[in-house]
Amino acid sequence: MKNEEEISSNGSANGAAQGMTVREAGKKGGDAVRKKYGPSFYEEIGRKGGERTKERHGAGFYGAIGQKGGNAVKDKYGTGFYEEIGHKGGQKVKRLIEEAKKAAS
Repeated sequence: MKNEEEISSNGSANGAAQGMTVREAGKKGGDAVRKKYGPSFYEEIGRKGGERTKERHGAGFYGAIGQKGGNAVKDKYGTGFYEEIGHKGGQKVKRLIEEAKKAAS
């Protein structure tokens, strides 16, 4: 089922123009959960999921998946990408510090 397929009122994909897309249904459900439980709900389930993952795989798991992700980005964009985003981040920090100094004086 693709994200843009239509969903009938009973939740099944039917391709008809009368329903909503999977994306629209997901957003509607997410909005309802946020309204019912509040933003802290997502923090809590994220924390619980992180703790459970650490119990199952160990703390080193996060380093391993971070390294895999970093290598994938390096393979896709090259090493110069890190230099570019580092420079952009540094420039933003510099600008924020200057703005804070102006606001304080």
